[in-house]
Amino acid sequence: MGSINASVDLRRDGDVVVVTTDNPPVNALKHEVRAGLTEALAQACDDDAVRAIVIACAGRTFFAGADITEFGKPPQAPSLHDVIAVIEAMLKPVVAALHGTALGGGFELALACHFRVAVPGARLGLPEVKLGLLPGAGGTQRLPRLVGPEKALQMIVTGEPIGAAEAREDGIIDEIVDGDLTAAATDFARRVVREGWALRLVRDREEKLVGEGFADAAETLTRRLRGREAPAACVEAVRNAIVMPFDEGLRRESELFRKLVAGDQSKAQRHIFFAEREAAKVPGIPEGTKLRPIASGAVIGAGTMGGGIAMCFANAGIPVTIVETGRDLLQKGLDRVAANYRTTVSRGGLVADEMERRMGLITGATDLEAVGSADVVIEAVFEEMDLKKRVFSDLDRLAKPNALLATNTSTLDVDEIAQATKRPQDVLGTHFFSPANVMRLLEIVRGAATSPDKLATAVTLGRRLGKVPVTVGVCYGFVGNRMLARRSVETERLLLEGALPQEVDAAVTGFGFPMGPCAMMDLAGLDVGWRIRQGRGEHALIEDALCESGHYGQKTGKGYFRYEAGSRSPLPDPEVEKIILDTSSRLGINRRPIGEEEIVERMILPMINEGARILDEGIATRPGDIDVIWVYGYGWPVWRGGPMYYADRLGLAHIRDRLTFYADRSRDETLRPAPLIRRLAAEGRGFES
Repeated sequence: MGSINASVDLRRDGDVVVVTTDNPPVNALKHEVRAGLTEALAQACDDDAVRAIVIACAGRTFFAGADITEFGKPPQAPSLHDVIAVIEAMLKPVVAALHGTALGGGFELALACHFRVAVPGARLGLPEVKLGLLPGAGGTQRLPRLVGPEKALQMIVTGEPIGAAEAREDGIIDEIVDGDLTAAATDFARRVVREGWALRLVRDREEKLVGEGFADAAETLTRRLRGREAPAACVEAVRNAIVMPFDEGLRRESELFRKLVAGDQSKAQRHIFFAEREAAKVPGIPEGTKLRPIASGAVIGAGTMGGGIAMCFANAGIPVTIVETGRDLLQKGLDRVAANYRTTVSRGGLVADEMERRMGLITGATDLEAVGSADVVIEAVFEEMDLKKRVFSDLDRLAKPNALLATNTSTLDVDEIAQATKRPQDVLGTHFFSPANVMRLLEIVRGAATSPDKLATAVTLGRRLGKVPVTVGVCYGFVGNRMLARRSVETERLLLEGALPQEVDAAVTGFGFPMGPCAMMDLAGLDVGWRIRQGRGEHALIEDALCESGHYGQKTGKGYFRYEAGSRSPLPDPEVEKIILDTSSRLGINRRPIGEEEIVERMILPMINEGARILDEGIATRPGDIDVIWVYGYGWPVWRGGPMYYADRLGLAHIRDRLTFYADRSRDETLRPAPLIRRLAAEGRGFES
């Protein structure tokens, strides 16, 4: 007994063997771990003095899944299937001791054990669908046998983990234990032996395999996931658990897994998985940079955005003060926050006690001096440069030394705002996306003078707030909105040349976006862009005409589309069509039918072109950073991997040629292929290179 290899240890505790894996940071089931587990189980099996086995993990978590860096490479024996087969062949009870997260292959391994015990804070799940996959080691066959097909399908298709209490209620966990997990699991194993509990494998249970409501559950869960291959495969695999013998269902699961892992959608989703982790590596931050402690925050502005940002702090357990100019505006903002929380409670996403705890972390103030004790201050006032500069001039005077000062801006020059203070090193941009308490993306804008410790602190804070932080440079619109502006220009052109809003949006949603550009602008409010254009002396003929006619979007019941009272469903509007046709006629444009393929090209390629310029200018560090921004902030279909990844799949020579065609036809030089595209295309390379 002792170390099996560098990752797996075997220890005797009387008549119980404890097999412990230590493969930081998340005990991924890499080849060395699988080999060590197999050898440890074989030794325990052969030792007559051993009556039971406990499988545990050191560190902060149980096995959190497979090692996805092995995907697409030649398999190395033993596979996870082999390890599971060894467990299920054991004639001695095997107990899984769960803490942290038991996810993916880790959860599948636990399902193969005879029993499962867990600490109260453990979470269990099968998140493979988020990588464009399905569970590949029997999860779609064993879980339905424990919890029933409908509950299993919900866990597998959403990929969301459940807590220990829910898992105990569902019969996944046999016991929740307090104190030392390994000791408690060992005691549990001894009780199983002492009391002669039956060793019944999950694979042999069939009493819950009743699928009366399965078809309805599948339809409900996948309705919004059309176009994605993995959820459909998950439905098929779980259905197989109902209608096929276990081994046949297991074989079919493996076939579906192999097909998905080799497919384009899963490759794209795995690209985003790794790109998100790469985005956390910010160049220019020296190793060992000391983070500033963040124990409290302040948000200036109690509007929709300010309230949402405050909720992010409260959700993370950080006390936060919302500052507004007047008591009425402040109360309105606090009421909106409370209403948001009540909605979450009514939908079952939060218990009432937790809502009260979070609301208790949010205080209101009408005096800017209230920011004086905050470690981080986020300004969330109107998108007007003079107003923001006045606020930062006051913050310079009132905020405590070394406080992190952030402006929530979607377009404005962070360096100009920082110059309103005597401490530009403390200033950066935090571009939250609306609704801020829901959207996961956070563009962190590094100013020319932003210090490394403030930048590192902001990135860490972003993760603490549950965001996916991506660091970008200063320019108008940063990364996401700068690229979006190119799409907006083409949207107007398409409408002038012959398309209608519903045709443009249908093509874009057909590509995989949850919402088309016209409906998205209606949601944001057409008047917002109208005001910005007026301030910059710019024009958008159709959108300006709509605003002049009172078409501000959903807020007025009419924008590019009309909206019936109480509904957010966009409906074609004859009045809008007349405005579009009249504008085309006034400009002497002969309208023509425009097909879906052309609409998609003209929506996507100009954004890719702008992304290439952004990379060349160093505004974004990596093409993957741009992909993460678009997936998490703008609804780019994750199964297409982001605009720069998608460009590499299309081929940059093809993109160069199509952009040249559109530039020649429209006489718009902004559509000329960016120098980086021309360079890489000439060399036969892609952005990822």
